[in-house]
Amino acid sequence: MQLLKDRILKDGRVIENRIIKVDNFLNHQLDIELFNEMGKEFKKRFVSKEITKILTVETSGIAIACITAQYFNVPVLFAKKHEAANLGTDVFESDVYSFTKDKHSKIRVDKKFLDYQDKVLIIDDFLALGNAVIGLADIVNQAGAELSGIGIVIEKGFQKGRKAILDKLDVQIESLAIIDSFEEGSIIFSE
Repeated sequence: MQLLKDRILKDGRVIENRIIKVDNFLNHQLDIELFNEMGKEFKKRFVSKEITKILTVETSGIAIACITAQYFNVPVLFAKKHEAANLGTDVFESDVYSFTKDKHSKIRVDKKFLDYQDKVLIIDDFLALGNAVIGLADIVNQAGAELSGIGIVIEKGFQKGRKAILDKLDVQIESLAIIDSFEEGSIIFSE
């Protein structure tokens, strides 16, 4: 998606040749016009799929999942990273390692919101090692639901998350921008 690539080049900052900081438009301050275009693009890429729910993980995936959901006219469900008194104990749960935070956490979804009838599109802001998506897919599997696809805003292709996912799942993955490498602070995209 050229609009997104242009924005990454304009405003993205590379940190330690391993992290791309895009907090001024994607995951701290949000550019809603850009999000609308990304939501439309996800709809185009998954138009042939039946989707009944969009699933993401808190926190950064929620905004793009919500914008995307309006084009599918389906609800958004997000996996919670923290235990909460209002979540209850009847949950689907998976262990996920966060590349950005360098720690493991449990993600949870209340069983009353996901079941075998659902056809799920996972949406997330980043794909690095694939752990968050694999954890979300595990929750979809626990529910007996169908994983219809995976939509990613920015994929760091050099970190092999796509391969990790495809080694475990037969699923359509669509990334709006794929970064092949960081070279001396520059961002190199896949064609």
